[in-house]
Formats: sequence, C-alpha cells, structure tokens
Amino acid sequence: MDELGDRTVRRVMTRLIPLLGLIYMVAYIDRQNVSYAKLQMVGDLGLSEAAYGLGAALFFIGYCLFEIPSNLVLERVGARLWFARIMASWGVVTLLLAFTPNKTMFYVLRFLLGVAEAGFFPGVLYALTLWFPQAHRARAIGLFMVASAFANAVGAAIGGMLLDLDGSLGLRGWQWVFLATGVPALLLVPAVLRWLPRGPEDAPWMPAAEKAWLAETLAAERAAAGIVAHGNPLRALADLRVLMLCGAYLGFPLAAYGLSYWLPTIVKGFGVSNTVNGFLNVIPWLLVALALWWVPRHAARFADPRWHIVGPALIGAVCLVASVIVPGAVLKFALLCIAAPAIFSGQPVFWTLPPRFLSGAGAAAGFAAINSVGNLGGFIAQTVVPRIRDDTGSDLAPMLFLALCLLLAGAAVLLVERRLPRSQRG
Repeated sequence: MDELGDRTVRRVMTRLIPLLGLIYMVAYIDRQNVSYAKLQMVGDLGLSEAAYGLGAALFFIGYCLFEIPSNLVLERVGARLWFARIMASWGVVTLLLAFTPNKTMFYVLRFLLGVAEAGFFPGVLYALTLWFPQAHRARAIGLFMVASAFANAVGAAIGGMLLDLDGSLGLRGWQWVFLATGVPALLLVPAVLRWLPRGPEDAPWMPAAEKAWLAETLAAERAAAGIVAHGNPLRALADLRVLMLCGAYLGFPLAAYGLSYWLPTIVKGFGVSNTVNGFLNVIPWLLVALALWWVPRHAARFADPRWHIVGPALIGAVCLVASVIVPGAVLKFALLCIAAPAIFSGQPVFWTLPPRFLSGAGAAAGFAAINSVGNLGGFIAQTVVPRIRDDTGSDLAPMLFLALCLLLAGAAVLLVERRLPRSQRG
C-alpha cells in the first residue's frame, strides 16, 4: 500500500475506532448489568431464579427480531443518526429498568432493551465496510471488539461498587446499577451526532485526496470480486452463503456466552474467595483483548483467512474440554485463559467474509441476519448449558457441548469459505 493509502487508513482508524469502541463498551456493560442487579432484584420483586433467567434472556429475542429491520434503516439514514437513536433508546429503557415494579414490567423492558439495541453491532460491521479496504477490516473489527473484553474485565468491579450504594438517596443497590449504566449511553448521543460522519464523503477531517483514494480502492475491490448489490436487500437472506455463515457463526457466541456463564463458577470451585474470584476473572478478558489485537494483524499478512478463524476455534474447543479433565486448579485456570482468547480472536476475521460477496443494503441485511442467529447463542447458553449441567451433574458435559459447537463452527467456515470470491488484498 502506498503512502497515501497508509495515511488514509491510519487517520480513519484513529478517528472512528475509539468512539465506536467506547459505545460498544457501554452497550456491553448494559448487557451485563442484569447479572449484578440480580443479587438484590430477585428478592425485592419476588422473582424465582427461572423467572429472572427468562427475563434476562428476553433481551436476545427482541434483539434478534429487530436486528435486520434496524440495519436496513441504518443503510438508508446513515450510522450517525441511527447510532444516536439506538443509544438514546437503550439508555432510556435502562433507566426505566431502575424503577421496575414487578415481573411483567421486567419482562417488557428486557424485551424492549433488545429491540432498542438491535442493529448496533452489525451496523458497525456494515459501516466499517464503507471506511476500510478488505485487507484492513479484520484489524479494525478486532480493535473495535477489544471494548467488549475490557467491559467484561471491569464490569464485575463496577457492578459490585454500585450494589454497595444500597440505601443512598433512598434507592436500592440494583436501582443504582441500572441508573449508572443507563446514563453514559445518553451522554454519548451528542458526541455521536457531532463526531461520527455519515460516511467518508461527509468527513470534515478527511482531505479530498484521501476520500478519493478510499472510494477508488473500495470500488476496485468490489469490481474485482464481481460483487453486485441485490436490488431487494432481503434477497441476500436467501443466499446459501449467508445461511451457511449464520450456522457457522452460531458456535462462536454460544461458546463465548457459555464460557462467561461458567468461568466464575469454575474459578469458585478452586476454593477462592469472591474477591479473589473477581480479580482472577479479569485475567482471561485481558488476554482476550490482546488476542483481538494480535490475531487480525497477523491474518492481514495472508491472502487466505480461513485458518485464522478455524485455528482459534479448534484451540478453544480443546482447551475447554481439557480444563475439566486435567488435575490442579492452576492448570485448569491456565487452559481457560487460553480458551477465552481463542474463542473470541477469530471473530474479527470471520466478519470479513460477508463483504466478499455482499455490498450495500444486501451487506447490511446479511450482517444483521448472521449476528441475529449468532445472538441466539446467548439464549441457548443461558438456558441449555445450565440444563445440561443439572441433568448430568457433570462439569465435563457442558464443556463437551460448547467444544462441539466450536468444532462445527470451524467446519462450517471451511465449507462456506470455498464458495466465496478470493480475498482482494490491498
């Protein structure tokens, strides 16, 4: 890549990724807050564990149902306005959760939170195809996703501190959890409206020469790959390659949510205190952040991205199973610290596959469809995985299930990648 191209990519990276990553971190913490609020909310509202679990999972139903419509609107109105709308609505719903009076309202608000947030993650994926050439997308997505790792790392500490505000200003700790995590989303709305352009052509901080280089490079990549935008974007949903990618992606978030669910329980089994458990759980997520930075950078050196997706999935599957089989708490924890980054690190490279055959509104619909199915993994992880543990009484059975999901995901990636146009390197 020439000096102009290098300067353009570097400018876009430094201008966009920090803001988008900050938004994603706030969104991820908003997803987690329900697990901290649960410690007090169940008793205050008279909810059973099963009822609370259903309410937590309803988020994913609302998210899945409205993700495709949300992304199609984004493609029409632009990321600037639509991301501002998404944050404003999810911030308001989170604040309302602080004043939930009963089970029914809890269910309604959790569903509405999923509806409100629907489209943000796939919307970012689609927006990045407008800003980055193919060779740089995995690195951009990886840096964006680092925010989720930091959110997991700091979420427990934030949740604990907010619960300790119990009684302040006459509010319960779980109410402070929702209030404190809802406000940042609302505060970010003006920042998005001011600093996030609709597209490269509207970026005031981008010189004309860089805009021209980016437009020409992206157009050349689409032409070389023979990409043709679907007249009706919903036709992309019937594309066999989109359906195969939906099935392939399901295994990654399922394993990720499953690991997130089990990790504190497994570490607790080492005989450590709650405080030590929390600090130990920071370590895997810091390693996830490092892997999300390194693996996409390494993948950028190769024309064939398959093994930077499949390889981490295989490593994650082996380490999940081995973490239960091997003796000794230290070795078990070390294997979990390998499994966590392995599960996440291939995902930025995975998300470079849809733009190799989709563009425009078809790409927006495709990203949303794949992520919608993937988010069902969160629902499955919170319902099926605990059921496997209860029915079998075994710690190994849930890990075998998660490992199998990763292996099937890796196999599906190998199958679908053979049907895609060759990656265009710039």
